[in-house]
Amino acid sequence: MPPLAPANETERLAALHALDIIGSAPERAYDEITELAAQVCGCPVAYISFIDDDRRWLKAQYGLPSGVTDAPRSSAVCATTICGAELLVVPDLKLDPRFENSPMVSLEPPCRFYCGMPLITDEGYALGTLCVMDFSPRQLSFEQTEALRMLSHQVLAQLELRRKLMDYGRTIDELEQARREAATERARAEELLRNVLPEPIADELKQRGRVQPRYTRSATILFADIQGFTLLAERTEPALLVDLLDAYFSTLDEIGARYGLEKVKTIGDAYMAVGGVLSPDRRHSIDACLAALEMRTRLDAFRLRSEAIGVDAPQLRIGLHTGPVISGVVGNRRMTFDIWGDAVNTAWFMEAFGVAGRINVSDTVAGHVHGLFDLEPRGAIEAKHERAHEMFFLNGLKTEYARNGDGHSPNDHFLAEYHRIGGSRLASGR
Repeated sequence: MPPLAPANETERLAALHALDIIGSAPERAYDEITELAAQVCGCPVAYISFIDDDRRWLKAQYGLPSGVTDAPRSSAVCATTICGAELLVVPDLKLDPRFENSPMVSLEPPCRFYCGMPLITDEGYALGTLCVMDFSPRQLSFEQTEALRMLSHQVLAQLELRRKLMDYGRTIDELEQARREAATERARAEELLRNVLPEPIADELKQRGRVQPRYTRSATILFADIQGFTLLAERTEPALLVDLLDAYFSTLDEIGARYGLEKVKTIGDAYMAVGGVLSPDRRHSIDACLAALEMRTRLDAFRLRSEAIGVDAPQLRIGLHTGPVISGVVGNRRMTFDIWGDAVNTAWFMEAFGVAGRINVSDTVAGHVHGLFDLEPRGAIEAKHERAHEMFFLNGLKTEYARNGDGHSPNDHFLAEYHRIGGSRLASGR
């Protein structure tokens, strides 16, 4: 025959399991309530029990051996207690037909008296009992039964405190998880922002919510363009073309970053970078020339390797100019760092009227770097509706400043001169 069960047994068990109290460690508050119940009622035994689906488990006990915790639900008097809403008093278990065959009565000494109060939550779930027992038949006074009721309220208060602490713990865990997720998202957003915008600009935007436009009296703009790209695009499959552009521009990014240049943008096959705007440095013209030389050298090597395996690889055309620019961030959804001014147009002019595989620089750049680099005058070249511009081919470093005579790798003599005139970016032995 199945054990007695309250009408809301399924919900009752769910509420009990939600407390996670079955099997929990002893707690002083429960132990003290149990001992007080025994003393008030004048009984040698008292305990707080919880009724699971198949057992009675003791959270606290007084007057029983320490190893006594579990008992089958079917043999527990408390299983009957939780089916009611009031105090269950059994003056003599041996004389009550419901319990006369209970294993408790067969113990030595036998349990004869039982009084238990169901622990009913505010939601109406009888989770367990607060009980007192005696080895002799007896009765309790009104004051004793009322005291037992009040003590049961204290047990329920402890259970409610446990529930709130568990809810609080879950809330803390959820908040901590939300904090970690927010931190991850913020780091991801900041990383994305730093990939889209230069680091100083991204920091200013993060701190102030906007970027103050800047006027820079002297900056060096580098334009690079792939000669013959239109024809290459017509002959090359899309995936290979994108891979080629990615390889070219990634190389330019890596070289430019080492020389303090900030990429401004790419438009199709055109590449634009600037030095001296975000990290003011009197030697940005020199840095830009060194970067241009390394770009040409690296991409020439790339072109030769490609041609060796039968793949067309066009040459770069590079132009440089030094002059004043205005810089800032435009847009509010897809923000872009950009520079403006006549110097930008002049730098583009240097690139557009350059020669594939060579570096074309303005007279301003030449004036800043002529002592260190080999410059080949081209004379004044006039563009349509433009004034004439003096241009120079940047062939490389002067012989006395080039390592191993390669024309693009600075030697120690160059580095000494570079540091003497205020440069700080290049390291000795570069």
